[in-house]
Formats: sequence, C-alpha cells, structure tokens
Amino acid sequence: MTVSYRQPGVVLTDHRFTVPLDHTDPVGETLELYAREVVASDKADRDLPWLVYLQGGPGFGANRFVGKQAWLGRALEDHRVLLLDQRGTGHSTPLNRQTLPLRGGPEAQAGHLVRFRADSIVRDCELIRPRLTGGAPWTVLGQSFGGFCAVTYLSLAPEGLSTAVITGGLPSLDAHADDVYRAAYPRMERKVTAHYDRYPQDIERARRIADHLLTHDVVLPNGYRLTAEAFQSLGILLGTGDGSHRLHHLLEDAFVRTPHGWELSDAFQEEVQGQLSYAGHPLYALVHEAIYGQDDRPTAWAAERVRAEFPQFDAAKALAGDAPLLFTGETVHPWTFDCDPALRPLRETAELLAARTDWPALYDPARLAANEVPAVAAVYHDDMYVDTAHSLRTARAIRGLRTWVTDEFEHDGLRAGAPRVLDRLLAMARDEV
Repeated sequence: MTVSYRQPGVVLTDHRFTVPLDHTDPVGETLELYAREVVASDKADRDLPWLVYLQGGPGFGANRFVGKQAWLGRALEDHRVLLLDQRGTGHSTPLNRQTLPLRGGPEAQAGHLVRFRADSIVRDCELIRPRLTGGAPWTVLGQSFGGFCAVTYLSLAPEGLSTAVITGGLPSLDAHADDVYRAAYPRMERKVTAHYDRYPQDIERARRIADHLLTHDVVLPNGYRLTAEAFQSLGILLGTGDGSHRLHHLLEDAFVRTPHGWELSDAFQEEVQGQLSYAGHPLYALVHEAIYGQDDRPTAWAAERVRAEFPQFDAAKALAGDAPLLFTGETVHPWTFDCDPALRPLRETAELLAARTDWPALYDPARLAANEVPAVAAVYHDDMYVDTAHSLRTARAIRGLRTWVTDEFEHDGLRAGAPRVLDRLLAMARDEV
C-alpha cells in the first residue's frame, strides 16, 4: 500500500519494496526497502522520466527534504525522483547494535553484512526500477558512496540506466584499502594546514584540548569515551565547504572554569558527541573499509595500519614538541568501536569483517571500457574524502564519461552548490556544455 501526501510545491509517495537478502538466492530470505517518491505538484499527473538518488556514506538513509530544498528543486524540473534508503539504512531494515543481534552472534552478523555493499544495492535498484518505470531505464544520481554505487551500476546493469550522474564519487577500480588511505593522509594534512592558516589561534586551542585528553579520562554525556585520537577525528569536518569554520567555532569555546579547575564545557561535549557518535549511521563504521574489498586480501583495519606510516598524526609526539596537532577524518579504527557506545557491542563483528578475504568484485573494467550510457561526474579538486587522482584514472577508464573538475566546492558540492552543480552536470550529459 502506497501513501501520498503533500509538502510545499511537491507531492510525496511512500513506497515499500520486498527484495531478496541474497540476490543469488531470489526465493530465500527477504528484506523490506523504503523509498520516497517526489514530484513537483504541477507535474504530478505527467509521465516524467525517473531519477533515483543514491546517498553518500555508506550507511546513511536518503535526505529528508522539505519541499524543493537543495538540488531536489532542479531535479524536479524534469524528473520524478526516488529517494532510496539503501538496504540497512533509514527505514530499509536498519542495521545497528539493537537489530543485528537478531541475526545471531558476531560470525552470523559479519556474514550478513557482506550483503550490504554496492553490488547488492544496485541489484535492489534493478528489482525496484521496472515496478516504477514499467521497464524504462532511469537516471542515477550518486553522491560520494552513491557514486561508487553508480559505477557498480554501470558495471553490473548498464541497461537499467539512461544517464549516470556522479558527484564526488568516482572510486578507484582496483585500489586496495591500503592504497586509499595511503593517499588520504597527505590530503588530510593539507586540509589541516589550510585550516590553521585560516585560524592560527586554533593551533594552541587544539593542542590544549589534546593535552587535556591525554591526561584525563573524559566520557561524554552519551557514554562516548573521548580520547585524543577520537578528538582528532573531528577533522572529518574539514572535507566540507563550511567545515573549517564549524571546527573553529567548536574549538574556541572548549573550556570552562569550574571549582575543580578548567574542564571541557558541557556545550563543547554536547557538540562533539553529536559529531562523533555513530548511533544514527553505524553501518558507516562497520562496512566503511569493506566497500574497498575486492580481492583476496583482507582490509585488516587499513586506516589504522597506514596511519602508522605518518607519525606526524601521533598526538603524543606532536605535543612532546611544538608541532601542531593534526586532525584526521574519513577513517575508521579499532578504537572507534571502543569509544562509541553505539558500536561497542559490534566490535567482534567488525574484527571479523576486517579479516574477511572473499569479497566479490564490484567493478567490471571491460564493461566500463565499452560503456554506452551517457555519464558525467563532478570531481572536486583535492577532495578530502575521495582521492582526485584515483577518480580521474577511473574517469579515463569509463568510455564516454565526461568530468567537471572544480575547486569551487568541497566534497559536499551537490549540497553547497545546489541547484547549479546538478544543472551543469545534466547539461553535460545532454552535450550542452
């Protein structure tokens, strides 16, 4: 049963679909997926082409827009849009510390999570598509990890696509997780350096906070254990257009004087726990490195291992001298599962995923080299989350794909530049630019 309702300027329809948990066993166990259809009010009765949006992450449900916010307004000019909660996220049979134990113990949970990568998401889309479009192909818009899924779509089921639009999400076709993070840490350092150039007063503020955390046991109100390494991971903010300013505002009011001396303020702790907690998107932590698994090698906590190759990120060493504290971001570590109460019950499950070696391939280089689907991608220069060199190498490997390389936006350009970014990409797909 579908339910339709209205917001300003749009008509929304809730859809629920039943799909196989394992697409190699179509008559086996099933999952329920949720998606929200959006169409402009004045076009609700028109036969419009469909656009399916795949959110970044992994582990995030689709945006909950109100009306024609952000890029959605531009998309609704000529599309009927489907905002899909990818399996395990949002309302699509969500996976977290509360629901995963229904599968059994850690081994069963890890085996279950193998089916929540891009290949399964694409096959979900291909089951949903004919039910909505009558069999016609649709446009996929993939942001970040959603772009990874779009490249998998071009590999597995290009016949389902009329156009592929990718923003900040062209993955390497063959890089191991080690290669991904070996390229990432220098980018992180550049972003931190740029932040300190903008806000030099933050150098001492960050060092003071890290020193406090190295000498005190700090537990945030939600039970999150704030270590120096966890504090450093606030650098994930630096990959967005306004992230440097948000980090600055966070650091400037960190301490408050109390009868017991200087302590981290309640306001600071409240903001930090909101930034660092995975309670709303635990799949991000659980399968973040698994999205790079494609060969017979385990990911084996790649971000943690590779970090050791960059000693300048060691907080204690930085504070022992006069070096600035370097922030990190876009990485998940074993200690993440110790610090975050939303993840602690899933630590053993995460260890089993990190040790896994039987990952199926996500991309088909031969099929991509013969691609016939109009495809365009925004590549953000020095993107902190997705390596630009990796993206451009992949762009050259996909026949006919056109890129727009820009330093006008950071990784969140689809949001920050909406609707201009989407308008340009759609025009490129039509060969109008």
